[in-house]
Amino acid sequence: MAAEKPKNVERVLVKKNILMVYPEYPSTFWSLDHTLKIVNKKSLMPPLGLMTVASMLPLDYEIRLVDMNVTRLRDKDILWADMVFISAMIVQKDSFADVIKSCIRLNRPVTAGGPYPTASYKLIKGVDHFILGEAENVIQQFIYDFENDTPGRIYKSEVRPDIKLTPVARYDLINVSDYGSMPIQFSRGCPFSCEFCDIIELFGRVPRLKTVLQFIRELDSIYETGFRGLINVVDDNFIGHKSEALKLLKAISEWQKERDYPFTFVTEASMNLAVENEILDLMVECVFTRVFVGIETPDKDTLISANKNQNVKQDILESVKIIQSKGIEVIAGFIIGFDTDTEDIFDRQIEFIQQAGIPVAMVGLMLALPGTQLYRRLEKEGRLLYETGGNNTNILELNFIPIMDSEKIIEGYKRVLATIFSPEKYFERSLTLIRRIPDSVYKKRSLRVDDIRAFLKSFIILSFSRYGFRYIRFLIKAWKINPRNFSLAVILSVNGYHFFKITRATLRSAKKMNACIDYPETAGNEIYELQSENLTI
Repeated sequence: MAAEKPKNVERVLVKKNILMVYPEYPSTFWSLDHTLKIVNKKSLMPPLGLMTVASMLPLDYEIRLVDMNVTRLRDKDILWADMVFISAMIVQKDSFADVIKSCIRLNRPVTAGGPYPTASYKLIKGVDHFILGEAENVIQQFIYDFENDTPGRIYKSEVRPDIKLTPVARYDLINVSDYGSMPIQFSRGCPFSCEFCDIIELFGRVPRLKTVLQFIRELDSIYETGFRGLINVVDDNFIGHKSEALKLLKAISEWQKERDYPFTFVTEASMNLAVENEILDLMVECVFTRVFVGIETPDKDTLISANKNQNVKQDILESVKIIQSKGIEVIAGFIIGFDTDTEDIFDRQIEFIQQAGIPVAMVGLMLALPGTQLYRRLEKEGRLLYETGGNNTNILELNFIPIMDSEKIIEGYKRVLATIFSPEKYFERSLTLIRRIPDSVYKKRSLRVDDIRAFLKSFIILSFSRYGFRYIRFLIKAWKINPRNFSLAVILSVNGYHFFKITRATLRSAKKMNACIDYPETAGNEIYELQSENLTI
C-alpha cells in the first residue's frame, strides 16, 4: 500500500536516474517515414507526454529520454536507470512489450502510462507501476512513494487536472533537428460524443485549457531550441472552446509577426470550423496551413448513428471547400466498417474524397478501441473478437463481427486504398486543392535552405520512379495554376511518395486478393501496379 504523503514536510534531496522510453511506431500511413527520409528527419514528432511528465519530476533527478523512433534503446541505457518510465499508444504495443521484456531481463522497475496502458493495464504483464490517465494529480504522490520505497501498483485520479498548472515540456531532452515537427498543447478534451472515439474517454467532454500566456511561453521554449518549421497543436479539438481559441490565435498572430513567422501550424478540429469565419481568418494570419478533421463518411444516416452529429449540421463537401478557400489544407479521416454501411459505400467514399480535393485522406477500417462506447456496445452484443492493436490502415482485419460480410468490407477497403492512392487519383485531387487554395498563407512562409535540398532530393527520386511522368506533369500543371503555391505542390508530392509506398506494402502483405474484383476503369493500370509484387521506388 502506498504511503500517505505528509503535508508541509520538506523533501530531502534524493538523486534518482530516470530513463524515459518511447516505443517504436510501426510503418503506417500516419508515420510518414518515407517522407521523412526525403526531408532528412528521423521521426515526425517527439513524445510530448513523456517530456511533460519529465518537467514534473524533481529537479535533482537526472532524466534521459530515448525515443526509439530516433535512436536504439541499449542495455546500458536501462542499467543506468533507477526507474524506467514508458508511455505508448495502442499502435506501439508490440515495441512496448519488447521494452518491458528488456527491463525484466535487466532487473529494472517499470512505470507505464499513456493511452495504451490506461486502456489495457489489466492485460499488460511485466509492468511494476501504472499511472493511469493524466499524470498531473498523481505524479507527486508516486514520487513520494518511490523515494520512500513504498510505490503502489496503480495511481489514478478521479478528478481531471487543471492543465493551467502543467509546466512547460522538457524540449531540452531531445535533439529537435531529428524531428519534422514540434508538438504543443492548448487544451484537452472534446465537447462531442462520437461512439468510436477514445479521446472523450481519456480526457472528457469538457475542454480544459491552458492560459494564453502559458501557451506563448511554451512557444518561446520551442523557439529557443533553434527549431524552425511545423508546430503541431495536438489538441483533441482546437475549437472545443471557441472564444478561448480566438484569444489564443490573436496572441499567436502577434508573436509570429514579431519574429518574422518562424513557424507554420497544423491542428485538429471538428467540421463546424467551416462556419467560424473569424477563427479561420485568424488561423490563416497565424500561418495554420493544415487542419485535420474527422469526416468519417459521406453518409448522414451513418454519422447520426455514430453520434457524429456535428457533421450533419452543414454540407460536408461545402464545408471542406470553405476551409480550403481560406488557405488551409484539409487532412481528413475516413472509416469503413460502420454497422450502417451498405455495399455502395466504397464507391461513395472514393467519389467524395476526389470531389473534396483531400490528398491526405486517411481511410481506415473500423476498430473497437478499448474503453469506447462502441467497444462497450459490441461487447454487450457479443460481437467483439479480440483487443485491437490500434492500426486500422495497415492491418486488414476487424476486431469485431460486422453487419456487412467482413470479406466484402476488407476487399472493398483494399479497392478504396488502391484507387485513391494511385498516382493518377492522388495528383488529380492535389491539383483540385491547389486550385482552391489562395496563396496568402505561403507569402508569409520564407523559403529555407532545407526546403531547397528537400525539393532537389525529391525531384531526383520521384522523377525516376514508375510514376515519374505523372509527377513531372503534376508539377508543371501546379506551376501553371499558381506558381506562388508551388511549395504546396512539392509538399503534396513528397507526402504522396510515402502514401504510394505504404499502400503497395499494405496490399502486398494482405491476404491474396481475389482476382475477380471489379476495379473501376477510371483507376486504370495504376491499381494493378499498386498490387504488383515486383515494383519498387
